[in-house]
Amino acid sequence: MLVKYLINDSVIPLRTSDTAVTALSLMEDLRVSHLPIVNNKNFLGLISDTDIYDLNKPDEPLGNHKLSLIRPYLLYSQHFYDAIKLVAEQKLTIIPVLDNNNNYLGCITLFGLTEKMAKIISFDQPGGIIVIQVNSIDYSLSEISRIVESNDAKILSSYITSFEDTTKFEVTIKVNKIDISPIIQTFNRYDYIITATFSEESDYDDLLNDRYNQLMKYLDL
Repeated sequence: MLVKYLINDSVIPLRTSDTAVTALSLMEDLRVSHLPIVNNKNFLGLISDTDIYDLNKPDEPLGNHKLSLIRPYLLYSQHFYDAIKLVAEQKLTIIPVLDNNNNYLGCITLFGLTEKMAKIISFDQPGGIIVIQVNSIDYSLSEISRIVESNDAKILSSYITSFEDTTKFEVTIKVNKIDISPIIQTFNRYDYIITATFSEESDYDDLLNDRYNQLMKYLDL
């Protein structure tokens, strides 16, 4: 998934002639804490609500102030994962997207990003969840997939959680079967350590919500 497909056309960039009042009003409407400032198609940088409050001159154009604008952005041809990394690193609520000539194309909103993340982890698909603990040196997604598929099931999504001061991974997989007991038995035969399973709809929805909230906490948003 390329970032150009996530551009939200409803985000109107600021001009240097806009006032602080206008900027704050737009932020409130869009429920964001950042907005891009552009000059024609030239991306000047992002301004935050904190920056605007610090100006303490709500009716003056932004261009009348010396602004210390940050310039985080993505090129339209970059991958969706680059957007997640940038949001996590710089705690952004929007990400400007530029073309190869550094012309401003639009923004990705945090809501749009999280909505896409929910689809990637198959949030709305029925199935069961299995959490497996493995040594990092023994991890093999192909083997895990083979075990799942040997029980006439498919992996809908998977991700790895690593921990400090340990060589172990926690592998969480979601499969397209609610009755996951045969899959669990097969994992046990292969000496996999299963730390948690969720097979009823309410249970796996709770787990996905928990993992989603953990991710948001990691992003510190």
